[in-house]
Amino acid sequence: MTYEEFDAACRALPGATHEVLWGADHVYKVGGKMFAATGIEARGFSAKFSDIAFEVLTESGRGRPSPYLARAKWVRFDDLPQLDAAEVADWLKSSHALVAAKLPKKVRVELGLA
Repeated sequence: MTYEEFDAACRALPGATHEVLWGADHVYKVGGKMFAATGIEARGFSAKFSDIAFEVLTESGRGRPSPYLARAKWVRFDDLPQLDAAEVADWLKSSHALVAAKLPKKVRVELGLA
């Protein structure tokens, strides 16, 4: 998956916003909460996963616990261009849904997610 495909997949999700934080990190949020992050120069990305997906992906070696966010079940993938675009798009949808589900009902309604 290219950075451009990653960016388009994140921005296509309902209520998704994009910010550049911490210098050059591209952060994607829903309702003000992060669901994915990458750097335009970096080859990798991080995203939120369910408890089970976190265990499977990190124990299998496909990804690794994301620095600073592992306790929240974020997984880091170091080589975005080598990953299947459809699989990454599915992961991004799941990450978005996990984060959106934790938003207050009022916010979900405002974003058209309820």
